[in-house]
Amino acid sequence: MPTYEEYCEEIKSIWDSAWLTNMGPIHNRLKAGLRDYLKVENVELFVNGHLALYVALKALNLTGEIITTPFTFASTTNAIVQAGCVPVFCDVKDDYTIDETKIERLITEKTSAILGVHVYGNICAVDAIQKIADKRGIKAIYDAAHAFGVEYKGRGITSYGDVSMLSFHATKVFHSIEGGALCFNDSTLAAEIGRWRNFGLDGEGLACFGTNAKMNEFQAAMGVCNLRHIDGEIASRREAFARYDERLSGVAGLRTLPPTDAIKQNYAYYPILVDPERFGATRDELCAKLGEAGIFARKYFYPLVSENKAFGDVDLTASTPKALAFSRNVACLPLFAGLERQTVDRICDAILK
Repeated sequence: MPTYEEYCEEIKSIWDSAWLTNMGPIHNRLKAGLRDYLKVENVELFVNGHLALYVALKALNLTGEIITTPFTFASTTNAIVQAGCVPVFCDVKDDYTIDETKIERLITEKTSAILGVHVYGNICAVDAIQKIADKRGIKAIYDAAHAFGVEYKGRGITSYGDVSMLSFHATKVFHSIEGGALCFNDSTLAAEIGRWRNFGLDGEGLACFGTNAKMNEFQAAMGVCNLRHIDGEIASRREAFARYDERLSGVAGLRTLPPTDAIKQNYAYYPILVDPERFGATRDELCAKLGEAGIFARKYFYPLVSENKAFGDVDLTASTPKALAFSRNVACLPLFAGLERQTVDRICDAILK
């Protein structure tokens, strides 16, 4: 968080303008700042990332089936279903992102889009996915909740595809308490996104049955403050990330994130994949022991979205064995700006013990 004084200074103008929400001046400053920082053509802000993704699907007028990954937070699939579409689950690769080599076999005449998820700061194979989308005449959309500030080939990752969603939830690298954004290159999409975000209103008329997903000025002010410090935030995370690598890379039975030379990382998460046979304990046993030491390692993502009871008794996990295995064996270790070296060492000591 910014200092108390910095945030209070930022929100003073709200009392002068009495403009609390509905795309106010602070909202617009944040929007402009993010557009520059993320290296994207267009940014539209939202009260949270979930509604941002829902609005993207509606604004693109998607129907039928959307190919996506089950190794994601529930919000991704919830947005697909709430938008009136059907999720079709594709397995993932070793980097935890959707396996682009398995996408085409899942495409049918009902397919309208591919919805990839960038995971732990790792990015989907955006070039290959775009080729598939162009070949089949469908949309390429990304849930980029984990990928704020990530760059690929010198481009902001959210400049790829038709639309990318960002989450600004308090747990993210960059946050506005709650919040989110859509990034896109086609400027003509802005008006439709604006209608769906604001009750479907178009002037005095109703253009569609939209929702209320506007970011208010207090959220935007938190975002403006945090954007000033984002480079320091990422640098601090990088230091903790590097110390984890020093202590845990090469440990039998643990797999850490592989290096990604083509990507400018954001150091959002530090996941470890536990091989119970070689490590000598399961992921769940490890998490329990860490918990006894006052260390919270998150089972993330667990369970798979495709195991949701809303799908009934149908086993949707059989076609995604790798995602299922990851959900049972991945733990994300504590990682945040200001995480001190000695604390990282205490966590690593507990893991190795």
